[in-house]
Amino acid sequence: MRNLTEEELRAVFEKLAKFIGKDIKALVEEPNEGYCFRLQKDRVYYVREVVSAAATHIARHNLASLGLCVGKFTHGGRFQVHITFITYLARFAKYKVWLKSQSEMSFLYGNNVLKGGVARLTENTPKNQQVVVLNQNEIPLGFGVTARSSLELQQASSTDLIVLNQADIGSYLRDEDHFVGCGL
Repeated sequence: MRNLTEEELRAVFEKLAKFIGKDIKALVEEPNEGYCFRLQKDRVYYVREVVSAAATHIARHNLASLGLCVGKFTHGGRFQVHITFITYLARFAKYKVWLKSQSEMSFLYGNNVLKGGVARLTENTPKNQQVVVLNQNEIPLGFGVTARSSLELQQASSTDLIVLNQADIGSYLRDEDHFVGCGL
């Protein structure tokens, strides 16, 4: 497990900024303890600094994971956020979409969100914006990209796509082998 290089850290922060905005400092500077990002086998982990310091005594090949998996770097060098980080994304997210109860299961099966399934959308949400998808009880279900802005939503028909599903908590069951390396 090692620190991220400046280039890697920039890629992670740029991706997280699409969800959180400019409040990324809030992730690292938690009120009670400091947190940091660490890299292990192309996966980025969000770790308390105390735990990270203690883990330096463990050999890299013996360490499977540490902390919470934020995402991974693809072979092309792009950073991809994993669903395992959804609780933090939901807490700090700038734009959110709340689903009606009848469309929750459809989203959790990997389907996109139609206008008929949207209960609420953060005001002034632009088109092609990363959003966190929640149910009406404020439980984070996943994240995606808006296909329409909040202004276009008013003129859309009930069958128009509003959010394109990128990841949801149902993916734990669909892609179980994928998440084994994330420490789950």
